[in-house]
Amino acid sequence: MAVKIEKQTIIGEVLDIAPHAAPLFLAIGMHCLGCPASRGETVEEACMVHGIDCDEFLAQLNHFLEAYEANQGE
Repeated sequence: MAVKIEKQTIIGEVLDIAPHAAPLFLAIGMHCLGCPASRGETVEEACMVHGIDCDEFLAQLNHFLEAYEANQGE
């Protein structure tokens, strides 16, 4: 089962366990994924800074991770 990302999950942790999720962050304007400050932010903080609905983004992110994991088993 894919790890569930929550509001307080640190972006760096997300990228460490699921680097394939980076395009989702980039698509909503989070282009600073490589900088140390952004890697230390929570998903909720990053969404707030970028004007993104955190609950919607988390739903999309977690769905993506579940689908990715399911496809890896094929």
